[in-house]
Amino acid sequence: MSGKIEKEKTTQKYLNKKVKYLSNKNGFLGIDNKFNIKEKVIIVPFGLEKTVSYGGGTKNGPKEIIKASHQVELYDEELNCEPYKRIGIKTLKPFKIHKNINKALTNISKINEEILDKKLFPMTFGGEHSITAGCIAPFAKKYKKICLLHFDAHADLRDSYNGEKFSHASAIRRCLDYPNVSVISFGIRNISKSEIPYLKKNSSRINIFWAKDKSKWNLYNFKKLIKNKTVYLTFDVDGLDSSIMPATGTPEPGGLLWDETLDIIKIAVKNSNIIGADINELSPIKGFNSYNFLVAKLAYKILSYKFLY
Repeated sequence: MSGKIEKEKTTQKYLNKKVKYLSNKNGFLGIDNKFNIKEKVIIVPFGLEKTVSYGGGTKNGPKEIIKASHQVELYDEELNCEPYKRIGIKTLKPFKIHKNINKALTNISKINEEILDKKLFPMTFGGEHSITAGCIAPFAKKYKKICLLHFDAHADLRDSYNGEKFSHASAIRRCLDYPNVSVISFGIRNISKSEIPYLKKNSSRINIFWAKDKSKWNLYNFKKLIKNKTVYLTFDVDGLDSSIMPATGTPEPGGLLWDETLDIIKIAVKNSNIIGADINELSPIKGFNSYNFLVAKLAYKILSYKFLY
């Protein structure tokens, strides 16, 4: 049985009829409402939480990322500018998410499809990692080949988990249901025995930079792997080491740190075409805003590198 997203029967336009935009002041980065520039990026808050299996709270991730982003310094000392002025970013107003996971994923798929049709860059804030199967569907349809750049503690290659094919533990497997999708994963340090046969069978489509080998990673090899690819970036925040990112449902020690994460993203930006992204699995901890801030700054960095690096 295929795990692909169901096709929407209606031609309804979600961006025109279902959702509205937040004001600059209330949207991502909290920019002054007087600022006006043609947008290149649409932020999509999509707090889907249906299949979490340990810690919960991912439904609150998007609003806390946006709230924390208002404290992010707009000037980037590395790029020597205020990137938002040269990018243009609009944020969708949060909207009701369907209770049925397949219909919810169809919803985000249609939204991303419309954003792509407008030749804009969608960045989705989850929510659990199962969102990626919906996010990537219009990309898989539009492009001949898509490479997922995947940051995560977990391989997410299970065919299903607890009877759910669209589980967060099956996020990458569902993306690989599309034969034109491949994946390069960073930070993986948790994989089940049941995933190994699929990994071996699909070794030509799956490249993993295991966390246990971090000191031996050959990033020149990564550069060759991603060279000239069309890339969709999916970032599960548990890919970061639990010392800097405990605010996630399934934290794992031994993960990525800040500077090495940015180094990987910069290599990807310089050598490939990143056409969309999602950041997922933030489970905010009350009173610990630094973790929300980290994710907000990560999102700003990804966009800044994409358009200005």
